[in-house]
Amino acid sequence: MEALAVDLGPGLCLRPMLDNDLPFLASLYASTRERELEPVPWTAEEKAAFLAFQFQCQHQHYQQHYQDARFDIVECGAEPIGRLYLAPLEGELRIMDIALVPGTQRRGIGTRLIQAVLARARAEGRRVSIHVERDNPALALYLRLGFEVREDRGVYLFLVHAAREACAPCSSAPGSQNE
Repeated sequence: MEALAVDLGPGLCLRPMLDNDLPFLASLYASTRERELEPVPWTAEEKAAFLAFQFQCQHQHYQQHYQDARFDIVECGAEPIGRLYLAPLEGELRIMDIALVPGTQRRGIGTRLIQAVLARARAEGRRVSIHVERDNPALALYLRLGFEVREDRGVYLFLVHAAREACAPCSSAPGSQNE
């Protein structure tokens, strides 16, 4: 799967994940789970060990089960600030994961990334889907950008955006100019 070929705005780009990105990705993953672990009565070390283990399991799962996926690092300048994982499925692009470091959130970057995914999906005649935890603050962003809840899957909501372009009229249809 090729990279998103769209302009994400000044200084923002995507590049393929490399093995040396794993420490950054583990830290980013941990930042996405901090709020969830606040009430857990573990020490900081126990939480860090748990999150490192969870990240490793997730990373291995993604690598094993989504071999056609695109695993990209979001960069601002040359600084990694997030990740965008996309899997091409039949008729859709699945956003497997999208995350930004806390200091870069709520600045329009997530919106630009999602709009780029939607543009690619339209160009390819696909829809876009994502699983989102129901208490994830980004849920409001997805709904604002036109995603719809298709299924309640317990902890997760399954959202779909019908990003497909309308089918152009066939040139051989009755009444067309090519008759």
